[in-house]
Amino acid sequence: MQSGIGRRRESAIAQEKQNLHAGHRQRLKKRFDAVGLKGFERRHTDRLSGGQQQRVAIARGLVNHPKVLLLDEPLGALDLKLRQDMQYELIRLKNELGITFIYVTHDQEEALTMSDTIVVMNQGYIQQMGSPEDIYNEPQNAFVADFIGDSNIIDGIMLEDKLVEILGAKFPCVDTGFGRNKPVDVVIRPEDVDLLAPEEGTIQGVVSHLIFKGVHYEMEVQANGFEWLVHSTDMFPVGQQVGIHVDPFDIQIMNKPESEDEEALGVNE
Repeated sequence: MQSGIGRRRESAIAQEKQNLHAGHRQRLKKRFDAVGLKGFERRHTDRLSGGQQQRVAIARGLVNHPKVLLLDEPLGALDLKLRQDMQYELIRLKNELGITFIYVTHDQEEALTMSDTIVVMNQGYIQQMGSPEDIYNEPQNAFVADFIGDSNIIDGIMLEDKLVEILGAKFPCVDTGFGRNKPVDVVIRPEDVDLLAPEEGTIQGVVSHLIFKGVHYEMEVQANGFEWLVHSTDMFPVGQQVGIHVDPFDIQIMNKPESEDEEALGVNE
């Protein structure tokens, strides 16, 4: 026969479990509201859209008030419109809840859009860490420049301070300290390439491809044996001869790694 103390203990334990469950349900409801799924707590996930399913997963991850939340390619399976909508939603949640998100992605545009700080890695080694603006505008090596945004990466010779030879032509630049006649990687963003009349350019070439991208034209220009990628609001038709000019501060000079292993070491070397 159960004693009164035993029954009271069991009753207290049962009540505590009820309180825990009620508290969990309340926290889950609050997180569902936060991700825009108010009233969806009991709905089966099979009846939700792809974007709603992702929001459910995020709400469950937030329910225990984590200080850090790891999101590993969370939007990879979504179509473009849903992906963009969820990017804005995650930014809003991060700012409202004050939680640190560690967001793993291979999508360069997503990294630039979502992040306060970006860490670019290659073969497990950190290549560069910084703000999206720093990563894009001041990449520390060719791998980072190629991974974040489009780039023209060209073999060059640093003739002396502030002068580099690119594809047989001399281009003024702003970099110093690389020595004389040293092989380097030269990085030039497509939007930093100016197309002019042939006689006005440092080198001359011919437009080989043209695509209208909405906000700009994307062109490829064959010049001195290299295919230059160019983004411009000015259109030059295929077959037109053009001159290529790059302002000195838009030319980025980088040490050329001697091997793939050295390239992967990045800032960890």
